[in-house]
Amino acid sequence: MSKEAVRETFDVKGMTCASCAARVQKALATTPGVSEAGVNFALGRATVERDESVAIDDLASAVDAAGYELIVEPEVATSHGGHGEHDHGIAVGSEDDLTRAAWRSVVVAAILSAPIVGLAMFGPMHAHWVQWTQLVLTTPVLFGPGRRFLTSAWKQARHLSSNMDTLIALGTLSAYGYSVYALFFGGDVYFETAAVIMTFLLLGKYFEHRSKSRASQAIRSLLELGAKEATVVRDGVEVPIPIDEVEIGDVIRVRPGEKIPTDGIVRDGASSVDESMLTGEPIPVDKLVGDEVFGATINAGGSLLIEATRVGADTALAQIAALVESAQSRKAPIEGLADRISAIFVPIVISVAIVTFAGWMVTGHSFETSLITAIAVLIIACPCAMGLATPAAVVVGTGRGAAMGIVIKGGDVLERSGAIDAVALDKTGTITTGQIAVTDVIAAAGHDEDEVLALAGAVEALSEHPIARAIAAAAAPVSDVSGFSSTPGSGVEGRVAGAQVSVGRRSFAAPEAPPELVESAERLSRSGRTVVWVGDGKDAVGLVAVADTVKATARDAVVALQRMGLETILITGDNDSTARAIAEHVGIEKVRAEVMPEDKVTEVAQLQEQGKRVAMVGDGINDAPALAQADLGIAIGTGADVAIEAADVTLVGGDPQLAATAIGLARRTLTTIKQNLFWAFFYNVTAIPLAVVGLLDPMIAAAAMAFSSVSVVLNALRLRRFRSF
Repeated sequence: MSKEAVRETFDVKGMTCASCAARVQKALATTPGVSEAGVNFALGRATVERDESVAIDDLASAVDAAGYELIVEPEVATSHGGHGEHDHGIAVGSEDDLTRAAWRSVVVAAILSAPIVGLAMFGPMHAHWVQWTQLVLTTPVLFGPGRRFLTSAWKQARHLSSNMDTLIALGTLSAYGYSVYALFFGGDVYFETAAVIMTFLLLGKYFEHRSKSRASQAIRSLLELGAKEATVVRDGVEVPIPIDEVEIGDVIRVRPGEKIPTDGIVRDGASSVDESMLTGEPIPVDKLVGDEVFGATINAGGSLLIEATRVGADTALAQIAALVESAQSRKAPIEGLADRISAIFVPIVISVAIVTFAGWMVTGHSFETSLITAIAVLIIACPCAMGLATPAAVVVGTGRGAAMGIVIKGGDVLERSGAIDAVALDKTGTITTGQIAVTDVIAAAGHDEDEVLALAGAVEALSEHPIARAIAAAAAPVSDVSGFSSTPGSGVEGRVAGAQVSVGRRSFAAPEAPPELVESAERLSRSGRTVVWVGDGKDAVGLVAVADTVKATARDAVVALQRMGLETILITGDNDSTARAIAEHVGIEKVRAEVMPEDKVTEVAQLQEQGKRVAMVGDGINDAPALAQADLGIAIGTGADVAIEAADVTLVGGDPQLAATAIGLARRTLTTIKQNLFWAFFYNVTAIPLAVVGLLDPMIAAAAMAFSSVSVVLNALRLRRFRSF
């Protein structure tokens, strides 16, 4: 980006589908002075890189000319540490409001449509009171909750364009208009057609808004992870201040158990810090003077004085939020299958209707007969089954998934899942349990393993360190410990039954250790285990090894994915030896180890650049950007909320075997959608010629339309029998 270039993000109003986002992007990209433009339909935002000479009003005018509205005031930081910079916050509340409004629209439309359908099926069809009642109930459905589709179609028409909304408007207004005409001049009415189409399409919009709300929630969840205030040392006095008032160079006191407020350097003290938020690894990292620490990580040990080096949007936490939003924005917009069909189908239907009217007129038929025949073409083309095709399959598919412990966020997820050919898996919390446990106990000569574990457990029981808790949990209870003390970064010690016991680093607990014990420690370390020495401060008693353990179903999960023809890759922030040992155990050949969050995104992007459609399975905060970058993000439900929000699919309960089941279900649902669209489209294609030549009686057309809709629903219901893939 050149020095004169400005990069800003704006909200965009009026987009109703992915093709809308494409038009907004084209309008911005073709504006003179704009070097780059991207539009994220899910978030309702446009990111523009422009020359300083380009006025924002020019951008707004370009978007307005395309039929949409650019909010000219870019979002300003409201999260911690903003300092006025543009942050990555989203107006989540507004999207939540839209989701609630969309649901209210569905409820209102359904309440009004139910009696319309009942009267059409069971009422005296030609009774005036029935027809008038249908008119009274249908009008608010179309011009109340359904007006969004009509407005969108009008915008498309103004710019000589069309989409699914155009087809919806043509069909519903034709059915409605002809029914009003028939009400006054005689004939059959089709009010129920217009009402039912609108109701199901409003249901689809509700799912869409819910998905968008969750996408923005991922970023808000990330930013809420940070500390809300910091204890700053000024003139020797500790002063608590709001986090957004912290400045670079401030010295901050962080006590045991507190979140580290911002990125910095340790200036005094020693401690262990839980950095699983960044790395995903459960074992805390020892921090000494001069070491770097990161905001939102947790001080698990001693008291620290840190000097702030990065604040606000420059912190590691804010950068992860930026990566999530950037990854979501980089996803190619997924145009709905129905939109793609309608882009071709709509102009054809309009042309056929016009030609039909003209043909009947020039062959000597009356204006009324010619008009009714042309309207019949539009009515028979009305996308009742097409409107049901996607929502019906999505509702049944997502319902079946929920019953199996799989939460699928929407129809666009199903489309993206169809071409997945590679699966990247995080290690900690996905393949492994994410919990530290004792794996090995080795005793020095003259001691036994039970003794080593008991002595270590007795002293560690008084420590709050995660490794200490794991050792204490594995050991049998022993007598009380006296004289307990802790040395941050080194270990703990105390007297057990009158004997001095030290537990921790070798230099602290057992400087003098026999060669065979040292060799065992090195072997365990190479296999990815963390070794804790047990001694009397001089001589070794033995050692205890701890590690994150592999989930019981992990190997079966990998085998299931590979049987589906999917390439599997392990991506983890853990060290290479540990990663390869775990990968070999579960049957994964490709390993990417010691990978930070921003590098996980790069790894996924590189796979995509190789032409692969990638699914990412993870559970941690550090996985969120990669989950958003992937073509299909699958979150382990027992993991961090932000990972769940950033993902497209959530596996409730944490069983990795559900990843294969989720992809299989999504593929099957996508196949069902395609089948539904085919039959809906086939019905229109075969019925329109009959309407053109006047052979299709409106009553037969209505029955055929109902049959088409029922067949679509019945096909979707077959998904309820899905078991596994």
